[in-house]
Amino acid sequence: MTFIVNSWTHAYINTNGVKLHYVTQGEGPLMLMLHGFPEFWYSWRHQIPEFAPNFKVVALDLRGYNDSDKPQSQAAYVMDEFVKDVKGVIEGLGYDSCILVGHDWGGAIAWNFAYTYPEMVEKLIVLNLPHPAKFAQGLTTPQQLLRSYYIFLFQIPFLPEIILQADDYEAIAQIIPRTATQKTAFTAADIEAYKDAAAKRGAITAMLNYYRNIFQQIPLNKNWSVLEVPTLMIWGEQDTALGKELTYGTEQYVRNLEIKYVPNSGHWVQQEQPELVSNYIHNFLKT
Repeated sequence: MTFIVNSWTHAYINTNGVKLHYVTQGEGPLMLMLHGFPEFWYSWRHQIPEFAPNFKVVALDLRGYNDSDKPQSQAAYVMDEFVKDVKGVIEGLGYDSCILVGHDWGGAIAWNFAYTYPEMVEKLIVLNLPHPAKFAQGLTTPQQLLRSYYIFLFQIPFLPEIILQADDYEAIAQIIPRTATQKTAFTAADIEAYKDAAAKRGAITAMLNYYRNIFQQIPLNKNWSVLEVPTLMIWGEQDTALGKELTYGTEQYVRNLEIKYVPNSGHWVQQEQPELVSNYIHNFLKT
């Protein structure tokens, strides 16, 4: 099933037992984009047309989000399944590898996918999500634990769903602009799009299930090998959820690493500073 709106094609792909929705534009090498919480493919609305002249850009709705399938079991929302989803998407689209781009939860999946299938990632681009080892280390510090309070809130049964759905999903409407530095980057229509995606049946619980499985998936003592995939990290410096210090020392885990810090931006860096982010990505892909 496909339909074209403003030269963007909406389509579905079956992978790993689920049907995932995606938006695509352009032809050429595959650039696969993975969003975070509480977003969907729309968080890449600036980057899709920017890179379409040179790539087949595919912005995925992760399982549980927007128009993708939403398995009911909490056990369906674990990293092994997310990684299998991505592998199936790449192969299902007829590719052996891709430029992999991820933000927030999409960044976590991108890191793990690159470690699991490095031969399928030509270059890795991660926005405002630290290397898994650095994130695990951060959760042992009072400073980052305080920033991550919402993760603990989301562990409570039923209450987070009630909070996020209350007053016509007002909490969803507030999460992004309240934590953004460039608040004018989000129009009223943008916020309504995020609310509409969250309002799909089963979406809120599915989105929360990512967090409800998080502690069993963070190996505090895992010995991470050195990643050989060329990697670009882009970091909005005013991120209120993930401290900039989580990027320090990443070079211990990535052999070919480039980090670009973006001032005057919060966590939603590709939406708050789209031109700068796109320029950094263009330059990285040329090298």
